Amino acid sequence: MKYLSLFSGIGGFELGIQQAYEDIISEKQIQIQRDKSRNGTMPNNKSRSKYGKPSVCVGYSEIDKYAIQIYEKHFNHKNYGDITKIIAKELPDFDLIVGGFPCQSFSIAGKRLGFKDTRGTLFFDIARIIKEKRPKYLLLENVKGLLSHDDGNTFRTILSTLTEMGYDLQWQVLNSKNFGVPQNRERVFIIGHLRGTARPKVFPFGETGKENNKRSERKIRVINQQTRSKDRPSLKYSSGGFGMLCKDDEAFCLPTTGGSGQFIQRLNSPKDSKIRRLTPIECERLQGFPDNWTEGLSDTQRYKTLGNAVTVNVIREIAKRY
Repeated sequence: MKYLSLFSGIGGFELGIQQAYEDIISEKQIQIQRDKSRNGTMPNNKSRSKYGKPSVCVGYSEIDKYAIQIYEKHFNHKNYGDITKIIAKELPDFDLIVGGFPCQSFSIAGKRLGFKDTRGTLFFDIARIIKEKRPKYLLLENVKGLLSHDDGNTFRTILSTLTEMGYDLQWQVLNSKNFGVPQNRERVFIIGHLRGTARPKVFPFGETGKENNKRSERKIRVINQQTRSKDRPSLKYSSGGFGMLCKDDEAFCLPTTGGSGQFIQRLNSPKDSKIRRLTPIECERLQGFPDNWTEGLSDTQRYKTLGNAVTVNVIREIAKRY
């Protein structure tokens, strides 16, 4: 499957899609071994090939120079730059369009200006590209506040715009904490398929998260990493291997604004109630990125780009259902 990535940031969609393919291949290989043990023979090459090929990104769109720096460190895709200047008919063909369009206009943390904010109108640039290229599928992400903004009129406008262009839609609010990372981050995900094409069975996801993210078994340790500062306390681990943060053993949602003050968290430990700032590596782990994914930027920019990123684990689980 070929896909176009918009508002790509530091590559959360791309990494999640890549990991989804790796998960599927791993699961199929396990099944092949089980079949071999059961039948005494290996499946033929034809049955192996049906597992498909990895999705290919035909290009991305991003204008933040710091995000681009990190993106291009990990991926070699063409940057089409400012979405408002993209000439849609000149884009290569693709099957899927993905993007977490700017959320500040709809977030309760902002002024909630919605379509009155120029960032809010960028949705219509997505619609412009979709109308021209007619991909089979779409996957869009935004803050939960999008659902209630302007008494729901903003969300209805988005749905009606996509529906009128021939897409059947489904959506669900998903929380990152249910996908193997201890971060309370609620986002609405919109899935669309071109009317007349196969409908991907993506939603609903269960609320408990038990069916999600087998990679959580890796026991990602969010806290207690080695640091230069001697006054940073180590924390206990929960049974799942995650460091204990804040209320209910989870971090609050990482903000999009960056800045050290936004990232101060109270450590939930019976013997130690000191306050300190989460490190960039801890924030990478809270968003499902590998350690040092954003290395090379200042801490301020690392915090900001991570706060603006999509949680990789969530994208991985959605992509596995396409």
